Amino acid sequence: MLEIKNIVKQYSSHRALDDVSLHVPKGCIFGLLGPNGAGKTSLIRIINQITAPDAGQIIFDGEVLQPRHIERIGYLPEERGLYKKMKIGEQMLYLAQLKGLSKSEAKRKIQYWFEKLDMQSWWEKKVEDLSKGMQQKVQFVATVLHEPDLIILDEPFSGFDPVNAQIIQKEILELNQKGATIIYSTHRMESVEELCDYIALINKSKKILDGAVSTIKGSYRNQTYTIVYKEKEGVQLNINNPTLFEVVNQQMQDHELTMTVKIDNETSLNELLLFLIPQIEILQVREIVPSMHDIFIDKVTNATAQPLS
Repeated sequence: MLEIKNIVKQYSSHRALDDVSLHVPKGCIFGLLGPNGAGKTSLIRIINQITAPDAGQIIFDGEVLQPRHIERIGYLPEERGLYKKMKIGEQMLYLAQLKGLSKSEAKRKIQYWFEKLDMQSWWEKKVEDLSKGMQQKVQFVATVLHEPDLIILDEPFSGFDPVNAQIIQKEILELNQKGATIIYSTHRMESVEELCDYIALINKSKKILDGAVSTIKGSYRNQTYTIVYKEKEGVQLNINNPTLFEVVNQQMQDHELTMTVKIDNETSLNELLLFLIPQIEILQVREIVPSMHDIFIDKVTNATAQPLS
């Protein structure tokens, strides 16, 4: 859907984007990640043609990005863009027609979304009369009303309570299942693993990591396992075998004995289990794979980061 090629953006003495290239596959949910001030919003503004790059090129669905492509893009900005004194229904009609819908078509789609998100009574309300979360719902509807091919969501869950955040997350997944490509920009990792197929991590204006979430997490696997077990009566546990594994910790947790072990790269899990089974009754074995939050912290805090160990 989107090819971002060697984008550079300079604001006076500050370089917001430094030779950033990304590939956003059609039909995916793509996480654009990074700490505050990394350059995410600068890139989003360029995709939306709010600003222009100083160098580089963007290809949208096989064509060089052009003004007419705006009608195929839905953008939910982090800073909300609603008219506070305007009635919600009138505002939705106005914004939908800016995206190319006729008045009758816009009204039909607004009614559909208002019913879906339990907003029927909001038509005559003004934005200033709504809570922050309610305003966010209105902004979300305005973003997706025209059924865009590319939806860009910049911190979409800001202002939502957990219940409404779950409702909007469900809607995002449904839109993706219907064919929309979604760019989800955030510095919060909680929902990235639930939502995203691919991610790119930007830090200090540069891309420092990108790829499929499953591939990235797989590259950070480090042969570490948690084992829940029971002692065998009359058997003395001997876990001193540095050629096979290292015991990271051993403890009683929730009335169960657990140990965390890191096995040698040349050792298989089966070899570890064959060593332990004569000594203990194994109840559960769980691999510890670093989360996207762990990977994010590791890469951002260490520019020359190696896989976690």
